[in-house]
Amino acid sequence: MRFVIIGAGRVGLRTARVLREEGHEVSVIERDEAMIRRARNQEFAVVEGDGSHEDVLEEAGIADADALGALTGDLNVNFTACMIANHYGCRTIMRIDEAYREGIYRKYADEVDEVIYPERLGAIGAKNALLGGTIRAIADIAPHLQVVELTIANGAPVNGYTISELQLPARATVLAFGKRDQDLGLPDEDLSLEDGDRLVVLADYDVLSQVRQLLVGESDAQAAANAGSDATSGTGGVN
Repeated sequence: MRFVIIGAGRVGLRTARVLREEGHEVSVIERDEAMIRRARNQEFAVVEGDGSHEDVLEEAGIADADALGALTGDLNVNFTACMIANHYGCRTIMRIDEAYREGIYRKYADEVDEVIYPERLGAIGAKNALLGGTIRAIADIAPHLQVVELTIANGAPVNGYTISELQLPARATVLAFGKRDQDLGLPDEDLSLEDGDRLVVLADYDVLSQVRQLLVGESDAQAAANAGSDATSGTGGVN
């Protein structure tokens, strides 16, 4: 596939590298000289200019691109580029700078197919470190909705239950299951839950504490204390 990435900063260049490593063709648009040099040093095809200008987008190959990633720190540039790319039939991904803008663009900006907020991804990583090894946040997919991976603990109330016997709160559902040291897959209702098994759960924030207590057997306060104890002893971390 062919992609046009606007912005050779931290987010844009990293995205471009991942796409190229997967075998895709990537063009980068950048107007800052230092960032242009850095991208070219990494052997990217770089078009110098403002990504919100149609002629610059055309030079980068927008007419033949499958998708545009408008990943600069300038919201006006990103949105304008997405409007132009939408005209060319591209899938459009726009970076935003404030979480509150996400709902606005999702609701009203038909030209934008997907909105990303990189700071949220960084916050998920920090959250994982704070929560410790029994629960790992995977994605915040809505203001009050999260996908988490939990590891069944030996003292969990559901230890020994089958998945069909598992009764999560109404605003939570199992998405995937994996036995200890095995890959995650679709949940099989007849499989039993044992120490070290993993469940991926989609849940409302309000019921995450209940989900944790069922699958791990500890409250949020206990988890924080355990994580702190692990960090003090040098054994803390995310599984």
